[in-house]
Amino acid sequence: MFDQRARLDRVLARHPDAQVVEPLPGRPALVRRDEILVAGHDAGAAESLVRRWFDARRDEGGVARLRLRAPSKVDVCELAALLRTDGRFRALSASPNHLVLGQPMWWSGPADLPRPAAPLPAPRAAPARAAARRDVTVAILDTGLSPHPWYAETGWYREQRAEVAEVLDADLDYDLDAQAGHGTFIAGVVLAQAPAARLRAHRVIGGDGVGDELDVIRALRRIAERGRADVVNISLGCHTYDDRPSPVLARAVAALGRRTVVVACAGNAATDRPFWPAAMKPVIGVAALDGGDRAWFSNHGWWVDACAQGVDVASTFVSFDGTRPRVRGIDPDLFQGYATWSGTSFAAPVVAGRIAGRAAADGVDAVTAADRVLDPASHRVLPDLGVVVKSEKDTDGQRSMA
Repeated sequence: MFDQRARLDRVLARHPDAQVVEPLPGRPALVRRDEILVAGHDAGAAESLVRRWFDARRDEGGVARLRLRAPSKVDVCELAALLRTDGRFRALSASPNHLVLGQPMWWSGPADLPRPAAPLPAPRAAPARAAARRDVTVAILDTGLSPHPWYAETGWYREQRAEVAEVLDADLDYDLDAQAGHGTFIAGVVLAQAPAARLRAHRVIGGDGVGDELDVIRALRRIAERGRADVVNISLGCHTYDDRPSPVLARAVAALGRRTVVVACAGNAATDRPFWPAAMKPVIGVAALDGGDRAWFSNHGWWVDACAQGVDVASTFVSFDGTRPRVRGIDPDLFQGYATWSGTSFAAPVVAGRIAGRAAADGVDAVTAADRVLDPASHRVLPDLGVVVKSEKDTDGQRSMA
C-alpha cells in the first residue's frame, strides 16, 4: 500500500490551485480554488450574481468558467449551491470545478502500480465468427495514447492528433509518472474485446492521473459536435462536494445523445459513496472483480451497473525504463510495451469493449448491444456490483468447453 496522505500532498503540491473541501464530514472532494463552472446559457445570470467577487470569464463548448478574485476567499461549494437554488428567475446549472483522478489513483484507496509483463499476442477476430457487420468507434477519455505494435499501423491511429500523445515523464525525474500509460493500457483492454473497433483518444488527465471536470466536459463536447462515438470509456472520476452529480457535467453527457453508450469506472476507494460520472443514471458504472468476488479496492453500491475482472489485468503499455535498480536480476520498471495493472479503470474497458464488439458483430447500435451484454436475465448479477461481464477470452473458453 502507498502512503495515502503523502500521495494527496503530492497532488496538492503539483496542482497549487487545488484544495480539499469537506462540506459533508468524512466525505472529502477536490476542487479548483476560485473556479465555478456554469452551463453556457446560465453564464450571464451567474456572472451578475457573483459580480462582487468576479474576476474573469471564459466561454467554451457550452460551458463558462468563472474565476473569482482570490482575496475574496469565496467558498466555491457554498456559492455553487446558492446558484443552483437562488437564481433570480430559476435555478442555474453550476458546479465547482472538481478535480478528476484516474483510477487507481485516489488518496483513500488506490489499487497498485503497473508491473512489466511479457508480450501478448495481438487480438484477432476468431475465423469461425462472422465478420463485423458494422464499424464501431470507441472514444477513450484518459491520459492519451502512445504508439504500440497492436495498432500503430491502423488508419484510426494515424488519424490521431499529436496533442493526444501520452506524456511519460512530465516532472523530468527520469521515472514514469504515476499514471502514464493509463490510456494506452485501456486501449489494449478495449481492443482485446473488440479487435475491429476504431479508437479515438482524448487526453483529459496528465500522467500524474489528475485533470478536472472542465477537461472532461471539453472532450465530451468535441465528441458530440465533431464526431459521434458509439461507446465512450471514462476510467476516471471524482467524488463531488455534495455527493450529487455535477449538473454541468451531466449536461455534457446528455449532449452525446441517446445512441452513445457511456461507460465509467466505479472508483477504487472501497466505498459505496457515489463516484461520478459512473453514478449518473445514463452512465454504466463498472466495479472490479477479483475472480468471482469484489476486488478489495472496488467501490460498490446501488449505483453500480456492472462488474468485470479488474485484478492483474494484462494489456498494452508504453515503453520506458525508470531508475529503480534490479532486484534478483529483474528490472521492476523496465516496460517494453506490456504490463499488468489492477483497478476499476481496467474493468470498465472490458465492459466498453464487450459492448463495442457486440455492436460490430450483431450489426446493431451500441444501446441495443449494451442491453444484450448487460441483460440480467441471461447473466449473473451480484448485489451492489451489478451484472457480471466476462471478457471475450473467458467467454471463448466457456464456448470451447461446451
